[in-house]
Amino acid sequence: MSRKPKRCCWGLLSLAVFSLTCASVAESPGQETPGPGAVPAIDMPGPGASSLLEMVFAGNPLGVAIVCLILLLSVVSAYFIIDQCFAITRQRLMPEKVMDELEELIQAGEIKQAIDYCQEKENYSLATEVVLAGLVRYQSSEFGFAEYRSAVEEAGEDLTGRLYRRTEVLHVIGAIAPMLGLTGTVLGMIEAFTTMATVNGVAPAQELAGGIGQALLTTLLGLLVAIPTMVAFSYFRNKIDSIVAEAGKRVERVMMPLGRKRTLA
Repeated sequence: MSRKPKRCCWGLLSLAVFSLTCASVAESPGQETPGPGAVPAIDMPGPGASSLLEMVFAGNPLGVAIVCLILLLSVVSAYFIIDQCFAITRQRLMPEKVMDELEELIQAGEIKQAIDYCQEKENYSLATEVVLAGLVRYQSSEFGFAEYRSAVEEAGEDLTGRLYRRTEVLHVIGAIAPMLGLTGTVLGMIEAFTTMATVNGVAPAQELAGGIGQALLTTLLGLLVAIPTMVAFSYFRNKIDSIVAEAGKRVERVMMPLGRKRTLA
């Protein structure tokens, strides 16, 4: 027998073995052989997959309480940010129309009318409070023309301190929120490792998802509250400094006739 028929037999035998192997693989249950160019299937999460909100509240009760506290701080922060946006304005702290009227009254020597004008509720502002303190000192003291400046400075420092103290709430929230988030993270990781320890290091993913998910999300929530709060705190502080400096110059110009008239008298 020649070698050529032997080669043909070996080739047919190899082809038969290959065909039987492919057929057994194709018929085996739970296995599919993708064809050339086929896109591998991707397991999509079913309807029972936990949502973000479920993960937040899936951990231990103390972690849930921390999440609720962070959410409460976010509401308080939003309230104070909106309040400061309306309160710390040039029109509220130093109304130009009111300051012009006070300047005219003081230049005309009508100190009593100027005091009454400052005490009217609709004219209240940081600048009018400072002017009122200087006018009262000027009128009540024999050397008021020399002492009104110190009264103006004291009133200005006190009112500026009040504005700063209102923004301190934002500073406290900005400092506490990430610390609460970190506390929730530690609690979540402790819960996850405790769960692993109880099952000898082999725990289903479903049992670990609650603690780990809460651990990560509490930190995220804390940062989401702290970052805009600290930005708002810095912005309002700078705005207060700018308006107070401008108001100080304006009050000094309004009160200038008091010292000049008494000095010349």
